[in-house]
Amino acid sequence: MHILLIEDDLNAAAYLIKGLVENGYLVDHASDGETGLQQALNTDYDILVVDRMLPERDGLSIIRCLRASHNNTAVLILSALGEVDDRVEGLRAGGDDYLVKPYAFSELLARLEALLRRGSAEKSLSRLSLADLELDLLEHRVTRAGRVIRLQPRELRLLEYFMRHAGQLITRTMLLEQVWGFHFDPQTNVIDTQISRLRAKIDKGFTPALLHTVRGAGYRLDESA
Repeated sequence: MHILLIEDDLNAAAYLIKGLVENGYLVDHASDGETGLQQALNTDYDILVVDRMLPERDGLSIIRCLRASHNNTAVLILSALGEVDDRVEGLRAGGDDYLVKPYAFSELLARLEALLRRGSAEKSLSRLSLADLELDLLEHRVTRAGRVIRLQPRELRLLEYFMRHAGQLITRTMLLEQVWGFHFDPQTNVIDTQISRLRAKIDKGFTPALLHTVRGAGYRLDESA
């Protein structure tokens, strides 16, 4: 699942990103409201986690702009403003849930899971597939030809990124930035190691091979050889 976190408190953002990544989520981060709005409008996210008080543009303004543009991505609002009127205002602005700071990470995680379940009827949000390979995003469950494949959290995020971009050339730099979430030396062998492990799990013993190396360019998840 792909989440956009819009939070200007960098320490709070780092804490949330670490916890979400450890639980198998792919997380993008924006530290001001205007940047966050543009990212939300231009990228297909499963959930937005939006702080209410932000520089450049406040959280409720972001949500109103999204709803006005017919963007119905689920939004969890985070705010230190916890009075009934504050919560009502947030929900009426178009938020799907409202969590008051300070909060327990376990509660935030449970609320995200509830929002994902709420939209689970839409298969395009909850399941990705290519040939006989399927990834259930809600259950974090991978199968190929009906056989369950057990992946580690990083492998799951890697596979999700490939499946969301099936048929496209994916470079090492793209993977490092989008899956690992930070800029890293593209010459490191961490990508090769993870790709090798993922390929062994999703391709070994199956036909056709799906995860291909494009020599000198990157990788591609595709049914064709």
